[in-house]
Amino acid sequence: MIVVTAATGQLGRLVMEGLLATVPADQLVAAVRNPAKAADLAERGVQVREADYDRPETLANVFGAGDRVLLISGPDLGTRVAQHKAVVDAAAAAGVALLAYTSVLQADISPLAVAPDHRATEEYIRASGVPYSFLRNGWYSENYHAAIINGAEHGVIVGSAGDGLIASATRADYAAAAVAVLIGAGPGEVENHDNTVYELSGDVGWTMRELAVEVGAATPREVVYQNLSPEEYARVLAATGMPEPVAELYAAMDVDISRGALSATPGDLHKLIGHPSTHIRETVAALFPRP
Repeated sequence: MIVVTAATGQLGRLVMEGLLATVPADQLVAAVRNPAKAADLAERGVQVREADYDRPETLANVFGAGDRVLLISGPDLGTRVAQHKAVVDAAAAAGVALLAYTSVLQADISPLAVAPDHRATEEYIRASGVPYSFLRNGWYSENYHAAIINGAEHGVIVGSAGDGLIASATRADYAAAAVAVLIGAGPGEVENHDNTVYELSGDVGWTMRELAVEVGAATPREVVYQNLSPEEYARVLAATGMPEPVAELYAAMDVDISRGALSATPGDLHKLIGHPSTHIRETVAALFPRP
């Protein structure tokens, strides 16, 4: 069986669709906190099992010996390491054949605030003895949807990323990589992804200034990028209703981006999915379709 946790989330849904295109539905398990949200998957023949990261007792019967599992990381800093450990413990006890985990680009050296949780989870998985594949995802292009839309409306995109390169890709790209690992496909149709680490990012890096140009080209108005100090940017984010600590966190990550934290383009994503990653230009164009 192939088991996908958080299967009704934004990434999980895309992974499930990719799997359903190649794997019989009765060989798939959607492990979800709220089974009702996976009713449509159940109607298509997918097995749906309750799996709440915060309630380890729900994980006891989710996995089986020989399963290939995708652990999609939880969203909440500060609590997700414990959540991940509960899933790893259940997977190890069941004797799964592979545990793929959605980590972050260059998790072992990344300065990003999200990286420590991923490092801790990777270390725990290694120590568990379960065969693993770390899918170190870079930034999702979708992270910039709000900035793109606001830029088109107001003519300016703000941030603290300077001229740092962002080698983003779409969720669909990262989902396709996860599918390749789960079904044993990939470069040269390599079947064994045991104990592998994939640094996944877009083929081409872009700057926020370049993003502004792309938005301007896709819309009727000129759009510029305004680089702010992290303090100024945090205030802008807080003014939109974002809690101050979260706003400060995002501003700090922008500073890390300005220093190259998301610029790596090793090509692993391209190799796994077998085609170029989606350029940010395509992401912008999809938000402003031409008549």
